Amino acid sequence: MAQFRGWGWAQIAAIFANFGLLLSANAQSPDSTPVVLNAPVLLTPEAPAARPSDKPPEKATGVPAPTSPIPDDGLLPASSVLYDSFHPDGKAADSLFDSFHQPGEGGKHWYEKLSIRGYSQFRYGRAISRAPDSAPPSLLGDRSIGDRTGTFSIRRARLILSADVSERVLVYFQSDFANGPDDRSSNTYFAQIRDLYADISLDDDKVNRLRVGQSKIPWGFEEMQSSGNRVPLDRSDAIDSGDSPNQRDLGVFYYWTPVEKQKLLKDLVDGGLKGTGNYGIFAFGVYDGEGGSQLDQNRSLHAVARVTWPFLLASGQAVEVSLQGFAGRYVARGTPIHPLGVGDAVTPAGVGPPGIREERLAASFVWYPQPIGFQAEWNVGEGPGLNDAQTAVERRSLSGGYVMAMYKYDTARTGIFIPFTRYQHYRGGYRSIANSPYGTHDEYDLGVEWQIRKELELVVEYGFVNGVSLDPVADAGERSYRNFHGDVLRCQMQVNY
Repeated sequence: MAQFRGWGWAQIAAIFANFGLLLSANAQSPDSTPVVLNAPVLLTPEAPAARPSDKPPEKATGVPAPTSPIPDDGLLPASSVLYDSFHPDGKAADSLFDSFHQPGEGGKHWYEKLSIRGYSQFRYGRAISRAPDSAPPSLLGDRSIGDRTGTFSIRRARLILSADVSERVLVYFQSDFANGPDDRSSNTYFAQIRDLYADISLDDDKVNRLRVGQSKIPWGFEEMQSSGNRVPLDRSDAIDSGDSPNQRDLGVFYYWTPVEKQKLLKDLVDGGLKGTGNYGIFAFGVYDGEGGSQLDQNRSLHAVARVTWPFLLASGQAVEVSLQGFAGRYVARGTPIHPLGVGDAVTPAGVGPPGIREERLAASFVWYPQPIGFQAEWNVGEGPGLNDAQTAVERRSLSGGYVMAMYKYDTARTGIFIPFTRYQHYRGGYRSIANSPYGTHDEYDLGVEWQIRKELELVVEYGFVNGVSLDPVADAGERSYRNFHGDVLRCQMQVNY
């Protein structure tokens, strides 16, 4: 130890610094011959170590340039490019979707490249009409509309933080401040974690990656679409009833996306065509199964798999077809009801651990709006559902889906208009609702989305609804889960930031 006497922290730090340079040189050497430093070099104020350039070589974006400028008449011509008047060069602001983002400017610490963005949705909605024999409205997609409620509300208040910690690791954190302590509480505007995950790339091209944490389940095109990017105000009951609450859960997912498909999936969002973002061409994962922000109840994991294929026709039309499915054992929650409105209030049997086996398979088809668009999904399977006697939650069959048509009218001066119509049908259980109510839901929706600016959107939607009312009834002599039959009007202003 005598030879180390008189050394200070500067000399010790110099040794570690040179050791780091040695490792870096060996890792970056283009051939297999290791780089060896002949002698240690002590760093002193008079002889600072050389530093590589802070400016990395520029990388090509690979984004196609617009084919022609916007004409003077304010209308965009038909074109095969995937960009509209709001996204003319592929350099739009960060999109509102859960996807892998490329690294930002080099030479900065990851926290200096932290992206902060979000969106808020302010909604007005109420039941306009109600049939005489109808139950009060209680919808899966919009729980703010009820028997005594239906006015202004904050539907979502999202704040998103994301950053590339390194070339191989991205972190993503999304919170929502417009929640209640549970799905039927009259209290609202509580903070809640929606997403918190790390994307870990297994190769430099990000073809193979793992997503670890709480994130969306790769199930259903409409489910994976960001609520800030979807045309209708809410997801369809048929597909959403099979997903975890908030479409998210805690688990590990593998995504495989070839390089050329990475670009296409990104362009379908950045070009304004309402894509989902990069959830892989092939996806597989395991997760708790009880839903985001809820603890697992039975130590039994769910498994999900999905394969999708987006492609361009010779005309430039973008199309995507998908097949997905999941299976697991779900633990249903219970609450007292009067079975068929008769007798004392009791909690149905079959709720609680160990849970009920569920299996679903769904197909998706998307003809992206260029300018005419079509979208359809259908799923079949079995899962938890309240029996006809309303005495027990059992494993029951289910089926349903939706079809939607839209038209994207793109102007240069007055924004983008997307009128749409959708029909949805579902027969089955609503597993995430207490007692897993079982029934039918038929709904026709008419609406229009007006993208006034990139940061401002207005949606007006009118729905003709005949579907099971999801609120339990505590009053004796009244039957729970009868159908609501009536019309619903909703308006929403969305602000992106």
